Formats: sequence, structure tokens, C-alpha cells
Amino acid sequence: MVAMVSKPHGGRLVRRRATGKRLEALREEAKELPKIELPYDIAVDVENIANGVFSPLEGFLVQEDYLHVLYDMRLSNDVPWTIPIVLDVDPDEIVGVKEGDDVALTYNGKPIAVMRVEEIYGWDKKEYAKMVYKTTDTRHPGVAKTLEKKELLIGGPIDLIDHIESRFEKYLLWPEETRVLFREKGWKTIVGFQTRNAPHRGHEYVQKAALTFTDGLFINPLVGWKKKGDFKDEVILAAYEALIKHYYPKDVVVLAVLRTAMRYAGPREAIHHAILRKNFGCTHFIVGRDHAGVGNFYGPYEAWDIFDEFPDLGITPLFIREAFYCKKCGGMVNAKICPHGEEHRLKISGTKIREMLKKGEKPPEYMMRPEVAEAILRFDNPFVE
Repeated sequence: MVAMVSKPHGGRLVRRRATGKRLEALREEAKELPKIELPYDIAVDVENIANGVFSPLEGFLVQEDYLHVLYDMRLSNDVPWTIPIVLDVDPDEIVGVKEGDDVALTYNGKPIAVMRVEEIYGWDKKEYAKMVYKTTDTRHPGVAKTLEKKELLIGGPIDLIDHIESRFEKYLLWPEETRVLFREKGWKTIVGFQTRNAPHRGHEYVQKAALTFTDGLFINPLVGWKKKGDFKDEVILAAYEALIKHYYPKDVVVLAVLRTAMRYAGPREAIHHAILRKNFGCTHFIVGRDHAGVGNFYGPYEAWDIFDEFPDLGITPLFIREAFYCKKCGGMVNAKICPHGEEHRLKISGTKIREMLKKGEKPPEYMMRPEVAEAILRFDNPFVE
């Protein structure tokens, strides 16, 4: 029997990469077009659109889709979508550009895509923050970033004409590649794991719990903009390499990066993260407690509850309870399977782990595998400053 992976979101994997003579023609055209310079996070999302990570999107949202996503968490065709993928511009960047024109999207001065400008429209950044982040408090990093954005949005399809080189090229796989890889491995069920952290024993526990009833694990760390104090991208990858090498059976894990910004949008971002992993071919997705949360902006299980609103998501969420070490059980367990009282339980604190690593100390083994701690401590400063 041929192994099956999940259908892409919206039913078709989007491909917006120009090839052959069309690529040559667009590259020539881009030299003469008005240019819009993109920051890194938007530039890599152009690649995500072009390579199907954001299927069914073919470009940046036009106003009708933007408003539907903002208020209904669905595109205008009713397909679930929770985070608006938008391109913000200042009026002086698009002087002379009108709807129907083509523009060149550039990164570091080099054209990476040609965009057909279908619509130019204004937006209310505070309203965006209120709907997406459920707050307008600028202590929320996503809110602060949104309020710094530009005055107008432009929507329309893109065609990719160049690739942005990554420091993590060997970890970069696109959905059409992961889908082939999963089939070659014979995996029928694949569980995706989103992370912006180096792995501790709690992460390992939920991954292995999910692996007990799926064929393979897709560990997909997010590399891109993160807030101060988060682990650096290269540290996360080194830590996972150590964990996979020492504590996972051979050939049950694929490790690849997702290049996009963390938005810290809590429940909405949990759905978004699930959709992206569905596009990579995952059939299941591990949803963390306070998934994509920050501070106290979301309740601990809001990111679980929101999945009730999306019975048509097309990927199965896995809600695995937070793990701790029980001295009486003699291992990693959770509250559902451990009968013992708090006096026997050793909680895993991400804050405590970070504090110890900052001092150059290895966290105790019940918190983090020694090989993982050693991989992290090889870096002079493992955290975003």
C-alpha cells in the first residue's frame, strides 16, 4: 500500500516559483519595475508563499480576505486561516503604482519576486492587534511590532524569481520535498512539532508520546525574528541534533526549519502553525500548553480550545499534558497517569533552565539531557539579545 500524507490546505499545494523562459523574462522585467524593499521576515514569507508553505495563499492578502481572516479566522472562500499574511508599505514607496501594475519585491537590493498589485488599501493597526493578539498592550511583542508597521497594505499574487540563501540551508526543506521524503520512508501518519526552544525533557516526553501512535516525527523549529531572551536559531538546531542522535531511534525523525517570524499570537497562531505543518504533509500536530503564548496574555489552554472552532482543519491536533518528573514513578509522567502528590513531583521550568544555562551551568538531568545542555553551552551566548 502506498503511504499517504495529508492533503495540502485548500486542496492544492501552491507553486509560485517562476521557471525556464518565464523566469528569464520576469528577471528582465524586474530590472525596470518599481521596487519595494522587504525586511527579512517578509522576504522569507514570499518564499513560503511561493513554495506552498502558506497554501492556499498565492500572494499577500487583498482586503476582502484580510477582513475575513481578521474577523472570521477564515479566507473569503471559507477555508480556515487565522493570521493575516500582509505586505505593508508607505505611500512614498509606491508613488505612481496603481492597482493592476507589477512591482519588483527586493531583499538587500536584489529582486526576489514580481508581484501583481491587485489592491492597495489602508488598515487599522490597533484593530489588527486587538483581533489577532487579543490585546493592544505594547508589552506584547507582536503588538509592538504591528504598531511599527507602515500605513498601507498591498495585496496580490507573487512569482518568485530568486532564493534567499539561509545560514541553515541544509535544514531547509519545502513541502513538496517533505511529502516525497515521508512517502519514501513509508510514513502514513506524521506528527508535526513546532518549537522556538531548545528541547528539555518535557518536549522530549510529548514528542515520544505522539510517536507511540504515529509513524514519524517532523521537528520543525521556527527560525526568524524572536523576542529577546529566546534561544538563538543555531542553538536550537544544535540542541535538537544532540537529542535526536542520543535519544531517538534511527529514521523516526525528520528535522527541518521553518523560516518565518514568531508572532506570539497564542490560540490563533496555534491554528496557523497546524496549517503550515499540514502543508508539509503532517497528519497530526502537537499543540503545546499556552502554544505561541507570551507573558500572561492567554489562558494556559486557550490554544487547545480554539481547535473546537475548526472541525474542518484537516489535521488532527494532539493535546498532550505537561510533563514532570515523579520521584515515586521514577520517570517523566503527566497528571493523567501519575497518582502521586506534589511532594513527589519535580516541575520543569523553562525560566530556571535559561537562568542556569546563562550561568554556564548544566540543568539537572530530570530537566534536560546532559548532551543537549553540553551542545547549548558550547555557544558563548545562546540567547537572543
